[in-house]
Amino acid sequence: MFRFAQHDNHSEFLLDRQIWNMRTQNEFQPRQVNTKVLPLFILLFVSAAFCEDFKTINGKEYKDATITRVEPDGIVIKTKSGITKVHFAELPKEIQERFHYDLQKAGAYSAEQAANYTTYQKQQQDAQREREEAAAKNNAILAQQEAAKNRTQALQVRYEELQKQEDDLLRQIGEAKQPGP
Repeated sequence: MFRFAQHDNHSEFLLDRQIWNMRTQNEFQPRQVNTKVLPLFILLFVSAAFCEDFKTINGKEYKDATITRVEPDGIVIKTKSGITKVHFAELPKEIQERFHYDLQKAGAYSAEQAANYTTYQKQQQDAQREREEAAAKNNAILAQQEAAKNRTQALQVRYEELQKQEDDLLRQIGEAKQPGP
């Protein structure tokens, strides 16, 4: 901690010494590289180095494509236009061999994927049906509650009418019992 209240030579010497220590520490310390930036640069340069052009047997071209995933039935590539799966059946033999394409494994994988998708669709349909059934049941309960509320209101109105009639009759009886003029 610096002491500025004293103006003697000793405190000035301490202040100068502390400044000199701070300067020498900063000069001789190696500069630290931002650890978040370095992996980003490496990733960018590595991904740029592995960009390829693919041409299907139908003539469709994929320029500057990066392979993101290899599956038994095809490759998933990323291009400027988006992410696409290109099946090995659409690619030339050289590319099929390069990625060790096996027709039987691809067929089994495709069948498994189709079965998984069918199961997924069935689950979605079942969930939708359950939601619709729950909504219908909820609507039926709401309709019953509304009907009960309407019946209660109708009975209350009828009760008030009968109460008024009773009051009128009691008033008329009271008037009839009074001796006349």
